[in-house]
Amino acid sequence: MTIKTAVIPAAGLGTRFLPVTKSVPKELLPILDKPMLQYVVEEAAEAGIERVIVVISEGKESIASYFQPQPALEQRLSDSGAADLADKVKQASELAQVSFVIQDQPLGLGHAVLTAEEAVGGEPFVVILPDDIIAHTPGVVAQMLEVHQKRGSSVVAVEPMPWEVIHNYGVVDATALEDRVYQVHRLVEKPVREQAPSNLTIVGRYILPPEIFSCLRRTPPGARGEIQLTDGLGILLEDHEILAYEFLGTRYDGGTPLGLLRASLEFALAREDTREAARALLKSLQ
Repeated sequence: MTIKTAVIPAAGLGTRFLPVTKSVPKELLPILDKPMLQYVVEEAAEAGIERVIVVISEGKESIASYFQPQPALEQRLSDSGAADLADKVKQASELAQVSFVIQDQPLGLGHAVLTAEEAVGGEPFVVILPDDIIAHTPGVVAQMLEVHQKRGSSVVAVEPMPWEVIHNYGVVDATALEDRVYQVHRLVEKPVREQAPSNLTIVGRYILPPEIFSCLRRTPPGARGEIQLTDGLGILLEDHEILAYEFLGTRYDGGTPLGLLRASLEFALAREDTREAARALLKSLQ
């Protein structure tokens, strides 16, 4: 089945960005001139995703308004001769059919995905975490869909990380099948280094079957009362094959201020219209 739906969990409080996230959702913080949420919606659209379901919490309704058409603003920009800006404004509302569901309580990533069950329906779907900004063409979702279409399995994105930071990530116990593709035997959430089965860490891209929802309903809450997606995947693994895919691209941690700053600087250096100004700025700071 061709996958046309993506779920983007965006209900978190953004505590690392306080106090700005008191009024601006973390997902709308910019990398240059676009919010990081738009980058992942663009990645989904590039891969042929047509429906994007964003899971938000109360108070983050500005995310919904961002993807709605703004005809008055577009007309005003066009009338003032800023047609290029009008096109940029219009682009956000044309990427995909974007809808929203509310996560009533902050009960973990697994719970956020479960909140989208009715909106997803009984079909496979993609989960994209907006904190993980990954620069590459084609994007990671397109890369993973190619693996899924070839093998028909669930797929999680992974990235090798230094052993000394493994305890901060979920990791996979997996066997290599072909270049960059692994058979997952077990998933472990934030293991100590001595108990980590590998240094392949789980990154915020997943291709999942609808059966994941029943698995998440059976997933017991963790120490903080949260339902972890990694634990739900462990239950899914009992009856379904899961593959790990080591993606091509550079990942930026949009969940921290310095990670977002790094992304902005490197994106500016990569863009033709901002490259020279960014180089001059960096030189002036040395």
